[in-house]
Amino acid sequence: MIELSIAEVASAIGGRLVGAPDAAAALISGGVHTDSRNVRPGDLFFALPGETTDGHLFAPAAIDNGAALLVVERELDTAVPQLVVPSGLVALSDLARAALARVRAGGGLKVVAVTGSNGKTTTKNMLRAILGAEGKTVAPLGSFNNEVGAPISILGIEHDTRFLIVEMGADGVGDIAKLVAVAMPDVGIVLTVGLAHIGKFGSPEAIEQAKGEMVADLPETAVAVLNADDPRVVRMARRTKAPVQWFGLSDAADVRAVDIEATASGTAFTVVADGERTPVQLRILGEHHAMNALAAITAARAVGVPVARSAAALEGLVRAERWRMEVLEGPDGVVIINDAYNASPDSMAAALKTLAQITRGDTHRSIAVLGEMAELGDYADDEHDRIGRLVVRLNIQQLIVVGHNARHIHNAAGLEGSWDGESLLVETADEAYDLLRDRMRGGDVVLVKSSKSAGLRLLGDRLASIDTPEASQ
Repeated sequence: MIELSIAEVASAIGGRLVGAPDAAAALISGGVHTDSRNVRPGDLFFALPGETTDGHLFAPAAIDNGAALLVVERELDTAVPQLVVPSGLVALSDLARAALARVRAGGGLKVVAVTGSNGKTTTKNMLRAILGAEGKTVAPLGSFNNEVGAPISILGIEHDTRFLIVEMGADGVGDIAKLVAVAMPDVGIVLTVGLAHIGKFGSPEAIEQAKGEMVADLPETAVAVLNADDPRVVRMARRTKAPVQWFGLSDAADVRAVDIEATASGTAFTVVADGERTPVQLRILGEHHAMNALAAITAARAVGVPVARSAAALEGLVRAERWRMEVLEGPDGVVIINDAYNASPDSMAAALKTLAQITRGDTHRSIAVLGEMAELGDYADDEHDRIGRLVVRLNIQQLIVVGHNARHIHNAAGLEGSWDGESLLVETADEAYDLLRDRMRGGDVVLVKSSKSAGLRLLGDRLASIDTPEASQ
């Protein structure tokens, strides 16, 4: 965080100083945390109440770790300075907004924000690679994209930060609008409108409404970067005063991709923009990542980065993120594609298509290990059914479905006339591991895909260390 006095922090968040009234002039320049385990000497700790616990209970641990200032909703018995506020969550956003305004006053900072049903974290990491090569860049680690994570990410800026990347997720209509009001993006990206988390939103129309909040309040001085191939995203152009720059595969896009080729070593395509053609070779698997790359390239172009420099930066990116299309090398030529951090119908279909593409026409056997796609609500049964049928139609050679909530994938695959026993249903990741330990052989390509709640992330890591029958002979 930029250096601020306790009095300045209090003014920004409307806090009442207690515990050490003479500490108002003391300076705070450490990190900002809501998890006491991450606190280091000189940091600021926000004690936020939660659904299952209360951050105030962990204030003593934060103090033991060296917290120099607490933001609390009720006064605690400690000599460490405290700022008492009505809402710690609102105070966190207020502090982020104030810090951002102070840095922005220097004139050198550009803020790029990204949302969408799929691809937010990958696009954020691509932007980090591109913009980080241009100047000091701050971007969230992992999926720090909610009403807590986004402000904390913003508070990581310093006076010499040139680019700030903010990832914005939502659990309902209005969430992204609140984050946009804090971050005030210079560039707002909308990737897709899909069925991810539709159980919370209730309908595709509500998801469209929520994602469109990214561009609805952008000023005319900003830029909206929109997906020209998604009809729901295309409609968002009507909701923004900002000029629109389009990305996609269609001729309508300002920045488009042609000649996309997905292989086991990555994804190649050519970017067509500004009358020039620029080849790109991603080390990330899956042709769907070409769209994420296009979004990042278009956003970077909007803040003055030439396409060729963006392409060069992307070619050095080793992976999208931990547990996102992460390629692990197992024994005897086995390849594990570990993509079990998140899953929606769109991302599940894209991952399966990638598996089919990179194993088509060669001797590598394709195996899909699939778990539940969570938060689909009333759409859950139909969407799991659709994935099961897609597995068969893509000629995936072996399907292992994990967990009762994913059973419709197995059932639907079994109903396809072209299959006879190639799908197996197990209840746990341990059972899947035992099954694959006996069945996996050298040269197999194994996709592990599910929502985080299905608990398959570590299964992929374990599978990479299995001794295949060929390797153990």
